[in-house]
Amino acid sequence: MARGPKKHLKRISAPKHWMLDKLTGVFAPRPSSGPHKLRECIPLLLLIRNRLKYALTYQEAKVVVKSRNIKVDGKIRTDLTYPCGFMDVISIEKTDEHFRLLHDTKGRFVMHRITAQEAGYKLCRVKKISTAAKGAPVVITHDGRTIRYPDPLIKANDTVQVDLATNKILSHAKFEVGNVCAITAGHNIGRVGTIQHTEKHPGSHNIVHVKDKTGATWATRQGNVFVLGSGKTPAISLMRNKGIKHSIIEEANRRVQKSTKASKD
Repeated sequence: MARGPKKHLKRISAPKHWMLDKLTGVFAPRPSSGPHKLRECIPLLLLIRNRLKYALTYQEAKVVVKSRNIKVDGKIRTDLTYPCGFMDVISIEKTDEHFRLLHDTKGRFVMHRITAQEAGYKLCRVKKISTAAKGAPVVITHDGRTIRYPDPLIKANDTVQVDLATNKILSHAKFEVGNVCAITAGHNIGRVGTIQHTEKHPGSHNIVHVKDKTGATWATRQGNVFVLGSGKTPAISLMRNKGIKHSIIEEANRRVQKSTKASKD
């Protein structure tokens, strides 16, 4: 019987959204223990090598990371398999580049390029309110942060805007009808819309109904909803498609239009 934590991950068992091919090797980098779950994160190595193409091989990526060039949420990370997840800010000072990890409408992680000013904060979903030693109130966020003495108005499922330099809460957005939100799991992952209403199901999952800018509506579990800001304006910049999901036919038509336009030029 094996003892202790597992240290390996077969490539075939790796999450689909990492987009690893089957034939390049047998194994995949297993994420270290950290702020995000194994199947809800992506290792730093894959961001450097497979996404940004700043390295061709594992060894080259190792040199980049061990040279203390990469910051995640304002802290230098030298662990190649450090787990990066939704809303994390990746900064590379030498190239003056900043990225925020977001989901596209197919559930894949996208490195969304942001400004240096926007890289100074991130949004965190409040998982629960608790008390620490000596009765100090704390909030526990989706990325494992414990923030002491929050605003008493902050409740579970709300979103807080956290300053990465000080770990202090700058502002918060309530989980309520009319606020803009993103879906972080399930069939509708990556979509952005406004909360319409919530169905309460005591003893089971509450269901939230969401509507996007095109008028499309869908329902998902409350745990999958991440509030992005108060009202209809998100507190962060979004990707080009603004979280709108297109059907396969619509995507095909857009590709045809793009190719015909390129051929004319």
